[in-house]
This record gives sequence, structure tokens and C-alpha cells, in this order.
Amino acid sequence: MHPLALIPWFELPDIPLGPITIRSFGVLTALGVLAGVRIAATVARRDGLDAARLVDFSVVALGAGVLGGHLVHLVFYHPEELRDPLRILRVWEGLSSMGGLAGAVLAAAVWFRVKRLSFAPYGDAFALALAFGWGVARLGCFAVHDHPGLRSDLFFAVDFPGGPRLDQGLNEAVFLFALGGLLLALRRAGALRGRLLPLLALLYGAGRFGLDFLRARPGDVPYADGRTAGLTFAQWFACGLVAWGAWRLWLGAPALPPREGTLAAWPCSSSAAWWRASWPACSPEASAWAAGWCWSRRSASCSASPSTRRRGSRWR
Repeated sequence: MHPLALIPWFELPDIPLGPITIRSFGVLTALGVLAGVRIAATVARRDGLDAARLVDFSVVALGAGVLGGHLVHLVFYHPEELRDPLRILRVWEGLSSMGGLAGAVLAAAVWFRVKRLSFAPYGDAFALALAFGWGVARLGCFAVHDHPGLRSDLFFAVDFPGGPRLDQGLNEAVFLFALGGLLLALRRAGALRGRLLPLLALLYGAGRFGLDFLRARPGDVPYADGRTAGLTFAQWFACGLVAWGAWRLWLGAPALPPREGTLAAWPCSSSAAWWRASWPACSPEASAWAAGWCWSRRSASCSASPSTRRRGSRWR
């Protein structure tokens, strides 16, 4: 072991179980997905939203994420592998995390539109789920050391064969957990409600753009990620995240329903059907809030009586 490297090189063993093999990367990635879904559902439920919607979407997002991650891996990072066209079908062979995010974003744009749901109320749930869930999944990258960084003698370098290097899987996991802690603290303080996702996009995009300069370059290590015009795909996509996050923060907070527990009868507004059936049971505060929101939005559907209020009206 190199005397200046704090973290020794390690390799977790695979566990064969009949026709399948359990690998540490797969286990930690699955745990990250499960943690993300659980966090998103919990936050959505506490915000008075339908958590089942997020669980349904998570299946679509997972499939789109795997497909997007694999295509980005082949097209932008290792196009030489396209010489074998069948590699496109073997989606488990090579994944890009940013490609997975891009696929999930496209899936969300389509799914929420098809379901006639507004995305904005679920933004905070997605932000916390992404930060912590992605952080756990990045520990899977660290477990297999598939993102070697530049040579380094820093105390958190890993003693790779051939000398200590930064491990970008570890670095990004720590960064994501730190962002998750910040978002959680802001939520508990009641700050930036409805804007945690743009904040995450801005901070993570800026951080990821810088972190990728610490990745090993082609020729430095075998199977290094390719670049396009000197930048990785993740860096180009990070620029888009920063731009979107800054724009959404500049627009200000969207109109959102109160959180669970802030109004006595908030369950009335958790779904359109519940709202119509339970309006008379709502407290004066809840009714006044609803009337004020409707007036501010100048919504024709809101101006109708509760019993004829159009189903599908969306929190924007």
C-alpha cells in the first residue's frame, strides 16, 4: 500500500447463485433505487400528494434510465463498442449515470403529460430522493472502482494498482450525500419550498462539471471515458442542469398546496375526487386558502362550484 493513500485497494467478491451472479455494484445500485423510491413516496405523502403516482412512475423511470444510460455509454463514452451491434441490446453492459438521468428526465416529461399531472408539486420529493438514492448507487461505483480519477496523494485517494488515485465514485457519493443533507436541512427549516429540485440541479450540475475534470483521461488508464470537444457527456449535460436550475430559481416558488398538518382538513385536497366529496368538511382556513389560490390563478375551472370543478386541475 502506498504510504500516503488512506484507503486501501479492495475488491468485493461476487456471489454466484445458480444461473445468476450477485455483484456489489448491482446490489448497491438496487438499494439506491429502492431508497430513492421510498424517500420520494414519503416526502410526497407528507406534502399531501398521491405517493402511489411516484411509485408508478419509478418503474417507467427505471426502464428509461437504464436505456438512456446504456445508449450514452455506447455513443459518447465508448463508441468503439458499437462495432458489435448486439451491444445495444445488452443494456446491462455499460451504464452512464448522467445518461440514466437524461433518460429519466425524458420519461418524466412524457409520463406526467400523459397522466395530466403537474410535475412541480413533486419536485421536492424528487430532489431528496435523487440526492440520497443516487449517493447510495454511487457507492456501487466505488465498490468496483470503475471511475478512476487522476493520480493523487490526498488522504482520500485509493491505492489503485499502479499507484494512488482519486476514486470518482467515492467523491461523487460524498458530494451527493452532502447535497442531500443540505436539502433536508432547508426542508426542515421551511426554506425554498418547491425549489429544492432546481437548487439540486444547479449545485449538482456545477459540482459535477468540476469533478469530471478529475477523471482519468484516455491513455492514462485502460477503458477511460471518452470526451466530446474536451468535455465528458456528463459535463455537457451538467451545463444544462445549471441553466435549468438557475432559471427555475429565478422564476420563484410555484403555487403549491400546504404540507400535511398545516391545515386541519388538508386531506380534502390530496386528490380531485376527495376534494369534491369533502369540500363541505374542510376547515374555513382550507376553504379560504383554496379560494385565494383559485383567484390568483384566474382558473375558470376553479370559479365553478366544488361539485363541478373540473377533474384534472393541476397544481403548477
